[in-house]
Amino acid sequence: MSSSIDQSLDNPSPGADSSGLTSLGGAEEPAPSSLLDGVFDQYRCQPASASAPREPATKALGADQQQRPQIVKHKRKSTASSESISPFKKAKRVSSGYAPPSKYAHVDNKLTDSLAPNLICLFIGLNPGIRTATTGHAYNHPSNLFWKLLYRSNCTPRLCRAEEDGNMPKLYNLGLTNIVSRPTKDGGELSKAEMDAGVADLEAKIALQRPEAVAIVGKSIWESIWRVRHGSNMKKTQFRYGWQDDTERMGGVTTGEAPWPGSRLFVATTTSGLAAGMRLHEKEQVWKELGDWVATRRAERNDEEATNI
Repeated sequence: MSSSIDQSLDNPSPGADSSGLTSLGGAEEPAPSSLLDGVFDQYRCQPASASAPREPATKALGADQQQRPQIVKHKRKSTASSESISPFKKAKRVSSGYAPPSKYAHVDNKLTDSLAPNLICLFIGLNPGIRTATTGHAYNHPSNLFWKLLYRSNCTPRLCRAEEDGNMPKLYNLGLTNIVSRPTKDGGELSKAEMDAGVADLEAKIALQRPEAVAIVGKSIWESIWRVRHGSNMKKTQFRYGWQDDTERMGGVTTGEAPWPGSRLFVATTTSGLAAGMRLHEKEQVWKELGDWVATRRAERNDEEATNI
């Protein structure tokens, strides 16, 4: 038995490797070592010469790279869903709905009108915001552009502060009032009905103080006045910023001993920082027309006063 085992080890079968195990491939014998050595010599790395510079690896691979197919990368298009969850995309502001007076009944509204007879211009705002109401100073929110636009348009010769609102009639012959007196977070919390109800009070104030002109600070205020006067909503083709027709004067008095044609009417843009319909330079263009007129009238009045002294 031992002799048969020795014979099988000395003469392995064609399907066995040098360790005596049968190959799973089953058929081919190992290649001669001399043939394998010839194949390996073609890829064997040669030692680098100390004097010759080593070729860059990228140059050696150049031929291979030229043979490889080019892979074209396409930009991935953004989808609506990916944009909606992007942390860098600004969330759209949701406008407020109507809020009853009871919602802000706890707010102590300290704001009062700044009025005087024979003003150059009376500015009519929408209603006080919460900060304006609690501080008692008009347009007193950091984002509100009223005082900045007043200065840049030449309505005032310098940039005034909200705390100076009470002195505007004495300083620059300018007045301040609102169509609605109750405070809200923004104008969206007012109803059209209460805005329309405020028109009669405006007409009475203007008739009493008789300013040369009134400036409506915002489109919605003019739309409310229009509804009351014309009994219908204003069409898009009927709206425009700037000076309105002479028939649209406010506060006119036709009876009594001192009839008066009323104040000229100018429609300016809103100054609220929450309104993003127009850019700052576009608002400045609208206000500049008013400001140039106000500055001219102030200079003329100053000249008249100097002549009468």
